[in-house]
Amino acid sequence: MMERRDQVDVFLQPGDTFVADAQYRLRTLLGSCVAMTLWHRGAAIGGMTHFLLPERGGGPLGPGQPRDGRYGDEALALVLDEFRALGLAPTQCEAKVFGGGDMFPEQGREDLDSVGRRNGEAARLLLQRQGIALVSHSLFGIGHRQIVFDVATGDVWSHQVTPVLVADDASHLARVA
Repeated sequence: MMERRDQVDVFLQPGDTFVADAQYRLRTLLGSCVAMTLWHRGAAIGGMTHFLLPERGGGPLGPGQPRDGRYGDEALALVLDEFRALGLAPTQCEAKVFGGGDMFPEQGREDLDSVGRRNGEAARLLLQRQGIALVSHSLFGIGHRQIVFDVATGDVWSHQVTPVLVADDASHLARVA
């Protein structure tokens, strides 16, 4: 990954969304959460979400109730609204999806309905419903991911880190005073 001195790094926390031009590089750290990146090649405008759950539940939002980026459907809607405000059609964007990792593999469950899996599947479905091409993804597996999105090029780097399991028996550790 080539670092440019004039680029501004923005780190997204859970629930954040961000739309930016080519001077930005967006970063985040994902466990079971999912990030969707959207990039408009012609305008070199990109956006990223970092959501925790697929949807809020409880029915549609009430009048005046703001959207919340912690939920995948609302996070995508926030980003798409910003693209439209810039005069860009979301269907002209390409999307990439990351995350949905199993953060507790030591529990030994083969839980096919884990929150990470639900998040990843929801992201794919949300993009499909909007007619946005999913060009790449890195979903599921064990551990967390570090994500870097270079808005200038549309490139996204994903580094998955598998957790180190710690033994329950700590008798081999020396006490440090």
